[in-house]
Amino acid sequence: MYQEGYNIYGSTFEQSYRCYPVSFIEKSHLEKGGKIIMPPSALDRLAYLQIDYPMLFELNNPSAGRVSHCGVLEFIADEGLIYLPYWMMENMLLQEGDIVHIKNASLSKGTFVKLQPHTKDFLDLSNPKAILETTLRNYSCLTAGDTIMVAYNDKRYYIDIVETKPSPAISIIETDCEVDFAPPLDYKEPEKPAPSTPSNKTPPEVQEEEPAKKIPKFNAFTGSARRLDGKPSVQSHAPVSSPMLKQHQSKATDGTNGSVSTSSSRQHRGKLVFGSNVDQAPNATPKATPKESSQELSQQVEEPKFQAFTGKKYSLKR
Repeated sequence: MYQEGYNIYGSTFEQSYRCYPVSFIEKSHLEKGGKIIMPPSALDRLAYLQIDYPMLFELNNPSAGRVSHCGVLEFIADEGLIYLPYWMMENMLLQEGDIVHIKNASLSKGTFVKLQPHTKDFLDLSNPKAILETTLRNYSCLTAGDTIMVAYNDKRYYIDIVETKPSPAISIIETDCEVDFAPPLDYKEPEKPAPSTPSNKTPPEVQEEEPAKKIPKFNAFTGSARRLDGKPSVQSHAPVSSPMLKQHQSKATDGTNGSVSTSSSRQHRGKLVFGSNVDQAPNATPKATPKESSQELSQQVEEPKFQAFTGKKYSLKR
């Protein structure tokens, strides 16, 4: 066994011990806390120095430069040895049988501690706050940068000590301490939807409609005109090619049979006018005045009138 002499000067307890996990002395339940087991000689020295309770200690691993703090539960270890929870040995980067330096410490009571679980499973428990309060009863102090272990339902949850106030190491015995939680280490923020980049391709519904193919319009009554009485038409009619023909037409009186030939004031596409003598082409000029129309009609050859019963007459009496 390795043991150094006590510091006999002043009221400071300093000692070096070889460390082993608490499972070596069948006290695995101590894994749930932050207290160690020391030899009886350490208790004698502490009593001689009149160290106040609760007894708190600073653990130092000079080879790795790691420092932590702990309390003491019992003084039943073999001389020259101390037993630590395994999670504490991991924090200190200690192996079984390594040398660790112990020094008594006086820590201020904590007012604030910020914790960060390694996994979000801990926050999914029914009441993580109550579980944490129960676990911390087995701890005497907390040190910023340490990782403590919380056992619940045969499962171990590791929690980092992110920050402590008013000092990097605090005592949590008989004190009201505010606790805050940082997001778990495995927590991932939900990804925000990426802004849609304008695509060069226009969606089908937005695409401009192709101009419809031009379909030839239907023009009604584009043939040649014929009179209903079988007589030849006085004037040939040009086919209607324009959608609307707006030409003023004059009234003309037929001197031969005394009938009035009326021309529509407006010629609409698809409208048949009986007795009309005029049908203009799309680019036709305005019609002649009534005086000119009457002159043209007078120049036409009068056709013989039809007279009924123009033969010889006979009497039935002789």
